[in-house]
Parts: sequence; structure tokens; C-alpha cells
Amino acid sequence: MVEAASSAASNATGRIAAGTGMLASNFETFLTLLTSQLKNQDPLSPVDSNQFTAQLTQMAGVEQQLLTNDLLTSLLGAQQGGGLNTAAAYIGKDATAAWSATKLEDGAATWSYELAKDARATTLQVLDGGGKVVWSGPAPETSEGLHDFVWDGKTAAGGQLPDGGVYTLKVAAKDTAGQGVDSQVLTRGRITGVELYDGQPYLTIGNAIVPLSTVIAVTEADAAAPRIANPGALASLASSLNPLKLFS
Repeated sequence: MVEAASSAASNATGRIAAGTGMLASNFETFLTLLTSQLKNQDPLSPVDSNQFTAQLTQMAGVEQQLLTNDLLTSLLGAQQGGGLNTAAAYIGKDATAAWSATKLEDGAATWSYELAKDARATTLQVLDGGGKVVWSGPAPETSEGLHDFVWDGKTAAGGQLPDGGVYTLKVAAKDTAGQGVDSQVLTRGRITGVELYDGQPYLTIGNAIVPLSTVIAVTEADAAAPRIANPGALASLASSLNPLKLFS
């Protein structure tokens, strides 16, 4: 919803700017023609007063439209700035986002994954920016609930990938009957910054930059905990706010 609103605001700003330029050009042309008409009118047959009044009314209407466009542009700008100010209030809090992309830093990339029920087998895949699987292996935990996973940046062949790349995590889980188990990948951690891209606010959580619209839970940060104040409570809150069926 935030993304759609931000895109609409950006498109509206562009349309207003284009319309304002056209109106301003037409306004200048109108003044030039009106002035020429008055200068070159026949003294014995001057412009009809009713026609002249109508032309002045049209000119006033164009001028009013220009002012209206300026006001709309200002309102849209204030709206986008307000979105950034709102997002800034999250800095310092712990958050959970339904987001699977993060950056490899210091030889590590961290995600969380959640299973709707106990699984017999759960496979994790790490994909690079081009969608290529660079690592695949069994998940460290296969029980119902929320679990953390740290990837060391090594490929399936054992090579070490350089820091700075953005990678995503995928989860595939099956139960004892061979049926798929609902799962989702989450990004959890302390919010340390806010940025604005194309009018949409993004939050920095650990090594990930996530859209504000993907955040499903926010809690007050515990100063004594470097990452998550209360993992159990946060996981429970995330589950209640974002049922897995919505992401299946």
C-alpha cells in the first residue's frame, strides 16, 4: 500500500509539472496575442467589451490553474517528506519484516525463517542478485516456529564470495507425508536508519534495507540486547500479525 501510494504521488508530481509548463506556455502566448490584438485593433471598430471581458476571464482562469498546480506540488512534497519523518520514528526499535534480501558483510548474511508446523525436511537456498543458487543445504532447525540462519558467504563448491553482494534466501519444507509446509523468510533486527527512494521510505535493519510496507512487527528495543529484545515475544507477535497463509 505504501509503495502504491508513493508511486502515485511521484506520477502525480510529474503530471502536475508537465501540466504547469504547458499552462505557463499557453498563458504567455495568450498575453502576447491579447496585447497584439489591442494594439492593432481598428479605432473605428474596437474589440467588443463582452468579448474582451471573456478573454480576461480566460486569462484569470489560466493564472488560477497555475497557482493551483503550485499548491498541489507543495502538498505532494510535504506528503512525501511526512512519510520520511514518520519512518524516522522507528529508528532504534526492533523490527520484523517479510523481506528476504540482505547484504553479505564481514563474511556473513543473516535471515530468519518461519515454519507453520514441524517439517520432516527443510532445505534452504541462497540466491545471488541474478537469481542463481550459490548455496543450498538443510536448514538447522525444522520444528514449527521462527529460526535464525547465518550463511558464511561460501558457495556450494566451497569458494568464499566477496562482501557487498546482495543475496536472498528461499525455504522449501515438507512434512512426513511429503506435503509442502507453509514457510516464509523474515528479516529481523534493530532499525538503524531511514532512507527515501522514489518517494518510498526504507528502513535499514542490520545489513538489509527493507521497504517500510514490509514491516509486520515493531517492538521497543532492549538496550541490553544487541539484536532482538525478546525473540519469543517478537516471533509470537509477528505470527499473529502476519499469518503464514498470507505468504504461502
